Amino acid sequence: DFAEEYDAALHAITIVNTARYGEPALSSVELVLDELEDRGNRQLKEIKERGSERGIQVTTECFHGTPSEEINRYAQEHDVDMILLGSHGHTHPRSTIGSTANRVLQNKNCEVLIV
Repeated sequence: DFAEEYDAALHAITIVNTARYGEPALSSVELVLDELEDRGNRQLKEIKERGSERGIQVTTECFHGTPSEEINRYAQEHDVDMILLGSHGHTHPRSTIGSTANRVLQNKNCEVLIV
């Protein structure tokens, strides 16, 4: 809705949190990482399709790394005007702001909107 209202391009990214699981080779954790990447790519595909239906330019990418670092790096490399992300992820209760959102808020290169 935000991208449509402001006629903005949308960059949708997902990060497989290798800070949590590591970057192993040929182990059971690799299967977990593959599943997380597949799930993220399915979500990105849906976002891209929904954006296309509404005439919104959507760029999607999937990364491995620490989520807050990858979000801030991507924003800086692509001269992003605003980062929009959820207030919490999987590790915090609904009553607090998550650690990733908190770290992304420290981004001094662009506006950050937590929803």
